[in-house]
Amino acid sequence: MAKWTTLKSVFFCSTVLTTIGYGNIVPMTLEGKAFCIVFALVGIPLTMTVIADWGRLFASTLSAVMKRIPPLPKSIRNAMVARRTSSYALSAICFLFMYLAAGAAIFVLWEEDWSFFDGFYFCFITMTTIGFGDLVPKQPKYMLLCTLYILVGLALTSTIIELVRRQYAQSWRQLQALRGPLAENFRKFADNAPGLDVLAFQQDLMKVLTVVSMPRRIGSKKEKKDKDKREKEWEEALQAVIQDITAKAANKEKQMLQIVIYESSV
Repeated sequence: MAKWTTLKSVFFCSTVLTTIGYGNIVPMTLEGKAFCIVFALVGIPLTMTVIADWGRLFASTLSAVMKRIPPLPKSIRNAMVARRTSSYALSAICFLFMYLAAGAAIFVLWEEDWSFFDGFYFCFITMTTIGFGDLVPKQPKYMLLCTLYILVGLALTSTIIELVRRQYAQSWRQLQALRGPLAENFRKFADNAPGLDVLAFQQDLMKVLTVVSMPRRIGSKKEKKDKDKREKEWEEALQAVIQDITAKAANKEKQMLQIVIYESSV
């Protein structure tokens, strides 16, 4: 480790704590390897916790900013994501690609033999913590800035994950709010229709509601018309099921046992 500089040490520590591990800088001595194991066991959980906290902080900040934006005209809203929460995630993903492109442009200036695609490839492999190590910065004076870029990028990636998690959590809360009324209706159906498999019917309906409640992107007028048509068909199908159940319960049809006797001669 005598040949290591302070900047190389900081860069190595950042790749260990973020689990990227390019492999271009590694400990060679027994003491260095032992220290690396202890350092990783203690530092990686702490780093992941901090990055996750940064992601939640950025997500809350982005949500607060989006809520302050005045509503757009109806014609523009119809061409955007159907739900506000989805727009958060979409905006974060677009910003992430802009961040990767900006990093690629910076690395092209730092590394003379890198193309723009090489820089973008390096940034993507880094932000996803894959860290192949086939492309790594070679300029020691830029390693500290590279470390800061990596930490901010990982926090941004964590922000996207947090926004998507909030989106699904919101849909799940809506489904939970429907469980009470649905359970009451199913109990009434079960009282009037003994042959109905209430549990299976409830599970199937919950699956359909899960799909229906997820946000959809509405683009052209044709897509909006198709969406309205699907929703109408869903309502008609559900109404038909309810009418069928209530009709059978009202008629109280009795099951008939038919016995067929075959006569044969020997």
